[in-house]
Amino acid sequence: MKINEKPYREMYIRSDLLEIPRNTYQRPLNSRRTKRIARAFDERIANEPKVSLRNGRYYVFDGQHTIMARVERNGGKPLPILCKLYMGMTESDEADLFSQQNGESAELTAGARIRAEIYSGKPNALNFQKATESTGLRLDFGQQRGKNRLACVATAFDEFQRVGPEKYKEALTLLREAWDGDPDSLRAETVTAMCRFVELYEGAYDRKRLIQRYRKFDPITIYRDGRSMSGIMAGYKKYLHAAWALYNGSSVKAALPIKF
Repeated sequence: MKINEKPYREMYIRSDLLEIPRNTYQRPLNSRRTKRIARAFDERIANEPKVSLRNGRYYVFDGQHTIMARVERNGGKPLPILCKLYMGMTESDEADLFSQQNGESAELTAGARIRAEIYSGKPNALNFQKATESTGLRLDFGQQRGKNRLACVATAFDEFQRVGPEKYKEALTLLREAWDGDPDSLRAETVTAMCRFVELYEGAYDRKRLIQRYRKFDPITIYRDGRSMSGIMAGYKKYLHAAWALYNGSSVKAALPIKF
């Protein structure tokens, strides 16, 4: 590419020919945001959607909400839209650019960014997905809160990076074996608490005791008991305290010392 040469060309494309790859790296359409954009829409200052021409089809990797806002202002009927058309990109290239978008576009949630990074093949994100799935859980980007579905993707990714894959996998495995993948056991607060517990007490806790102790209580216990300590402890420590207390119970011999 020559200096100052644009990596795209501008082209009018009918809106009904534009495809949104929501089943891969794109986020779901936010109808409220679409309506908000449509109400204040001014074509003179609107951004052109970014579109990849791949296998003869037009895939939108940035600008789906402005496209739908234009269609809504046109009475729901298709219309030609000026787009920035990129050639020669793979789907992974599109996902990578989508994950990096900022400024003009609405800021991606951490979960949406991680999903795009996984699809684009970023090693750290792929390792995170692999580590999660090796425990019998799967990442739930739609946050449906089902059995064995980890919806707190951003929190889990932060813990994965912080404690490393082995401690992360151990923490998730303990939760899954104790509560059989119940969604209340996979809340962000509980996942964080267990990762911190494993990190602090590695080599000191008894896995069998932990699982047996936890099975006696409702999966929401760590979250609920941690919340009850608001004002006494701050941040993750109140949930870590709940996980630690649940393990210790009334035992003196098996009790772990407090380290936090």
